[in-house]
Amino acid sequence: MKALIAGMLVIAFAMPALAADEFYVVQDVKTKKCMIVDKKPTTTTETVVGNGMYKTRTEAETGMKTVKVCTSN
Repeated sequence: MKALIAGMLVIAFAMPALAADEFYVVQDVKTKKCMIVDKKPTTTTETVVGNGMYKTRTEAETGMKTVKVCTSN
């Protein structure tokens, strides 16, 4: 029973991440490190770089490779 409940919790938390249909390449303002996120940043600690929104994570990864501020680190 505990395993079933644990499995259901894992699925419940994983589903929103799997359902994400937008990805952004962002750069941390302090560290200048680029990363891919599934929600548009709403704070000033991260800045969207590149071509804005991507429909898949793969597109975002490819896009991140072409963004100059991400490849020059």
